Amino acid sequence: LAASCQQVRLRQTIMDEIAGYNIQRWKALVRVNALFTRPDWTLDAASARAKLDPEGRLGEIVGKAVLCLAGGGGQQSAAFALLGARVTVLDLSEEQLQGDRQAANHYKVSIQTQQGDMRDLSRFPAHSFDLVWQPYSLNFVPEARQVFREVAQVLRPGGRYQFSCANPFVSGLMASDWTGDGYPLKHPYQEGAVVSYPDPIWVAESREAVPWTREYRHTLSALINGLIGQDFVIQHVSDYTDFHPDPAATPGTWDHFTAIVPPWLNFWAAYQPPVSELGNQR
Repeated sequence: LAASCQQVRLRQTIMDEIAGYNIQRWKALVRVNALFTRPDWTLDAASARAKLDPEGRLGEIVGKAVLCLAGGGGQQSAAFALLGARVTVLDLSEEQLQGDRQAANHYKVSIQTQQGDMRDLSRFPAHSFDLVWQPYSLNFVPEARQVFREVAQVLRPGGRYQFSCANPFVSGLMASDWTGDGYPLKHPYQEGAVVSYPDPIWVAESREAVPWTREYRHTLSALINGLIGQDFVIQHVSDYTDFHPDPAATPGTWDHFTAIVPPWLNFWAAYQPPVSELGNQR
């Protein structure tokens, strides 16, 4: 399959201070070659499936329309394309989207790229996608419900939404917070509360001139009720598995920290609106 990768320039983006901050932060992260900015050059069909679906929940996706939402960087998009999906990536960061184009050329697959904000998917027709796949990014905006509403508009009935987010009970807690006795909670458990911190060393060895992570806490009730309110049926929730917790590791290290404090959650949900609502969507 000849490589093709189409870019549609920024339009209808919610360009506010939040978007501006995230654009500048990811520009800096790409510049220092941070972990989540590196295209994956090692994939084949088997490893792509293992990367995306370690729990075996994805199902067959050949020919399915997949939106990688706020998921630039040339990692998940390339994996989906190698599995035969029709892939679109929407991301605020032009630098991150460049990674998707590079991956498309490397693997000789087609990946559509669009620069835009996860809070506004109006560029896409209703019911455009079979799957919306959102890697860790929901906490970069203050209202999860706003994103859920947009995702519901572009998913086909029966389509699925997979997203990762911060464990709301421990958002902002870091391995470096080890006191000798434990990892103490210190941020208010409040919907939309700002949590800001420097990137840990495993994200980028060089952190010079990289703006701090700025995230917004989404309480568990806001996440669950926000999904239910948009006609999503929650199918599965798991502690995120992309780390290696080890209670015997040295306290204050990432492996020890994640054995005590599961930092992320992973949600699978299906969009199942009542038939009467389908005619009211854009």
